[in-house]
Amino acid sequence: MDILSKIKTLLNTMSLKEKIGQLNQESCDMENMELIKERIRHGQLGSVILATSATSGNDEQRKTPTDIINELQRTALKESPLGIPLLFGRDVIHGHKTVLPIPLALSATFHPELVKTGYRCIAQEAANDGIQWTFAPMLDISRDPRWGRCIEGVGEDPYLGTKMAEVIVKGFQGDNPADKDTLAACAKHYIGYGAMDGGRDYGQAEISDYTLRNIYLRPFQSAIKSGVATVMTAFHELNGTAPSASRYLVHDLLKEELGFDGFVVSDWASIEQLISQGIARDRQQAAELAIKAGVDMDMSCRCYADYLEELVNTGRISMETLHESVTRILYIKYKFGLFEHPYSTHIPINSSRHREIAKSCSDESMVLLKNQNHILPLSPQKRIVAIGPLLYEKRALLGNWVLDGDEEQVSTVANALKKIHPNIILTSSPYLWEDCLPDIRKADAVIVVLGESKKMSGEANSLAHVELPPEQFAYIKRIHALGKPLIGVMCFGRPIAMEEAEPYLEAILYAWHCGTCTGESIASILYGEVNPSGKLPMTFPRCTGQIPIYYNHPASSRHEYFYYTETDNGANTYHDCRSTPLYPFGYGLSYTQFSYRNLSVEPSCLSIKELLAGKTFRISAALQNIGNCTGKEVAQCYLHARASSMARPLRELKGFVKKELAPLEEQQITFQLGYKELAFYNAQSKWVVEPGLFDLYVGTDCYASNALVISVKP
Repeated sequence: MDILSKIKTLLNTMSLKEKIGQLNQESCDMENMELIKERIRHGQLGSVILATSATSGNDEQRKTPTDIINELQRTALKESPLGIPLLFGRDVIHGHKTVLPIPLALSATFHPELVKTGYRCIAQEAANDGIQWTFAPMLDISRDPRWGRCIEGVGEDPYLGTKMAEVIVKGFQGDNPADKDTLAACAKHYIGYGAMDGGRDYGQAEISDYTLRNIYLRPFQSAIKSGVATVMTAFHELNGTAPSASRYLVHDLLKEELGFDGFVVSDWASIEQLISQGIARDRQQAAELAIKAGVDMDMSCRCYADYLEELVNTGRISMETLHESVTRILYIKYKFGLFEHPYSTHIPINSSRHREIAKSCSDESMVLLKNQNHILPLSPQKRIVAIGPLLYEKRALLGNWVLDGDEEQVSTVANALKKIHPNIILTSSPYLWEDCLPDIRKADAVIVVLGESKKMSGEANSLAHVELPPEQFAYIKRIHALGKPLIGVMCFGRPIAMEEAEPYLEAILYAWHCGTCTGESIASILYGEVNPSGKLPMTFPRCTGQIPIYYNHPASSRHEYFYYTETDNGANTYHDCRSTPLYPFGYGLSYTQFSYRNLSVEPSCLSIKELLAGKTFRISAALQNIGNCTGKEVAQCYLHARASSMARPLRELKGFVKKELAPLEEQQITFQLGYKELAFYNAQSKWVVEPGLFDLYVGTDCYASNALVISVKP
């Protein structure tokens, strides 16, 4: 019997209360355990969230032992009327015991297969602890680093976002979702949550349908194509409504147009929050709006549990609507094998391999932003002093939204540096200036480890200013006054504005919050054991006042480049700031150099009919390592439509490939651009390719200057 037949049989035996119960998710801890068990016995719960607050990434969360999880599951299987298994969810965002870099930093790898492998590892660890469902990946495109949750997302670019969405979903869910070492993934926050005014969390956003479809929707489309099990609605206000109350966004666009066949869950209490948003007058109306919009499961606020029965009995909600939501939830439970193996069982974990993968991820996430006079990599013969507020830190390196990370696995930057170079001088206290002076005066160079704690980024942690904290800026100025070259190691979650600080630093390694192996990767890169290869997934502004600043903007009416590029006539965006970013999208240095040559395309002209039939433009170039050490380069391909029915971006990323080359080695790189890469949603929300001329650019970042032209005929 297939899954849908099993569900139909089960639906015929379920009472109305039991059907509604499948749509209810509640939090469970030791304090409310007996209440939760009682609800399970009466078929009033479909899922349990293993967290005690909406901001569990910022809070201390106790781990629920697997024997407690199995006890709750046994109650559902043995004591509820129909024995339908529970679905246990927990935030496994970028790590479990082993912690990967924050998702934004993982995007900086530009290495999808490595990211996929990393997520396979953490899925296995989480499944081993009884978790079956994770509330990740977060696919919110963000162009505003003031928003604390930009650290959980994929960056500013929809193409890069689609690639990361695909591999994270497949990493969590594996080749066979019913395997015991998989997690059901959840694409969130649907949709537009990363575009809030001023980067203010829980605020509002205004996004046209044109921009929504061409920018913010694209990673979600990729996740759906990759088989993502669930989607979470966002709780912000969007275009005068909220996604949890929008039938257009959830039912019409997500389920009908995009063909999403999993189930939709609200964010924590986002159904009840329709009241505070002024969209619903009370909890009953909130429940009615959400279920009619297509939200299948109510997370934590019990609006469905308290009001759906009355809404169905009075005819305000049809049984067909209820059955659709129940069917979607049961479908995922069957698909992920909960009826066959509902209990948590031990899975052998290769912890050392997981750590190796985490180290590779952090190695490739870190971005070398500056390397004046080739001060890096450091020579062991140099007398180096390490200093700074994050030198001895562990927890901050794991990043936000880490509930179960093992701090015992984390090496401080100080210990990691000492392991590689035993003679490095570690200041006794990074805070007491007088204790540091004698060591600094004797040094050839100073490593200063700066950054922010996990509490300065993530949910509800927006900032009005994203510059280097004033006390840290004063810190580096004081050291610089001693005449010593400074190497800045920046352990931040979000991009920060460094225009004032940058001149004081000879080199800058942007190390993010890179998880378990942050310290080891920093040391490996500084001393040349690893050649940095990360590229920026978000533009770095010069100052907060430039925000939002992103590379894929359209031309303006009077000055083509508007911002992001300096103009010869002085027509810059601001009088008091340069137009260009401090560091552009796709940017990142290496200890070697690469050259691009012989850019070509075959064919140079295709018709729309040929593109629809599957033909592609094949772009080729020779990539050579012209330096003296082995390194990895991310070759990037950008597209620009010269004329279109809608204002299109001056540059759009349409392909990238990461290659490792030995000194003087040359490899051919290729990009295939077909209908999918050339198409966009037009004013009628149609996915179309329009005829015309297109500029193609291939190079090391979004300023790539190697160009050619292709033509699309009607």
